[in-house]
Amino acid sequence: MAISDVQEYTHLTDEEVEQLGRELDAIRAEIEESRGDADAAYINRLIRIQRYLAVAGRVILLLGTQSRRTRVPAAIAGATLLGLHKILENMEIGHNVMHGQWDWMNDPEIHSSNWEWDTAQPAEQWKHSHNYVHHQFTNVLGYDNDIGYGVLRMAREQRWTPYHLGQPVYNALLATLFQWGVALHDLDIERIRKGEKDPREMKRQLRQILRKGRNQVLKDYVVHPALAGKQWKTVLVANATANLARNLWAYMIIFCGHFPDGAMHFTEEEIEDETRAEWYLRQMLGSANFEGGPLLHVMSGNLGFQIEHHLFPDLPSNRYAQISVRVRELCEKYDLPYTTGPLHRQYGQALRTIMKLSLPNRMTSSNQAPAMTEPPSPERRRKRKSDAERPPRRKELGRWMRSAS
Repeated sequence: MAISDVQEYTHLTDEEVEQLGRELDAIRAEIEESRGDADAAYINRLIRIQRYLAVAGRVILLLGTQSRRTRVPAAIAGATLLGLHKILENMEIGHNVMHGQWDWMNDPEIHSSNWEWDTAQPAEQWKHSHNYVHHQFTNVLGYDNDIGYGVLRMAREQRWTPYHLGQPVYNALLATLFQWGVALHDLDIERIRKGEKDPREMKRQLRQILRKGRNQVLKDYVVHPALAGKQWKTVLVANATANLARNLWAYMIIFCGHFPDGAMHFTEEEIEDETRAEWYLRQMLGSANFEGGPLLHVMSGNLGFQIEHHLFPDLPSNRYAQISVRVRELCEKYDLPYTTGPLHRQYGQALRTIMKLSLPNRMTSSNQAPAMTEPPSPERRRKRKSDAERPPRRKELGRWMRSAS
């Protein structure tokens, strides 16, 4: 469902939306004021752990594979440690450092302007496609390229073509090669198709991607295997396995935060003259959380708190669990949905959407409540709607979704 007027959908008045914005601003100010040594120790400790994992994985692969007796267990252990290293570096460290979450420390080694992560997409391009485009225009059709990554149809409002019949295959390829799909993300495939992309800028970006991709390939598939001597094949396979594990994990976590039932899409009319408070409200409606323990949240970059991350993308990720308690209370206070659920259910709903939207709309039913058909008048927006007039609230949405699925 694509919403063209968030306030009308949520039955809130202008003053209620602005009050919600003030309360969220207060949460931001409180967290900013309380950042300190404990937060700095957290990110420094994680970076040390991530580097220890990388060194341990390389040493085990280098030494353990020399003996026939230890070759297989060493390859498994090395690949596991390297996979954990890559997941931790990409999700909780690289992603969050480049959001500027740790810039307040004034540490040049842990600063968004300097960090280059262990994946194929250049940091400069990622910060534009993700920090600016995605977080500014979250789930807005025609603006946010994260809606399907230019490959998948993820909203019923997106035009269906026979190409989309292959979505199950495209989805599997995207998950398997996720770092390479992300690497091409800032090229903006849709603009290229329409002839709107400046060829000079596209060539500059491609050269940058090729350099970064070349370095990644050389590191994982040439240099480290060569150091293993005769066991280069074992090391190469272990490195490929670690990259695959990181790709699949990152893909699943990201899709769980944006495409389960309850994560709404928006039309471009919604962002016209959008206030900061209305932007907050759109982030809350367009994101979804998943539940789990501390280890799961660390390994997922704390993106199990995707709602909180979209509200405050530049606040330290180790504070999202604390912030989530306050955000949930605000959702209850203003009768707003707080979309969350177990990891397997959130991904299952996203996968179901991918499969269903490979077909034309007439062949499937929607998992969401009906969209508004026309924008409300200003007079209607200033007053709370009656139960008969307003769109479904969260409890009603939950019953509707269960019956639809």
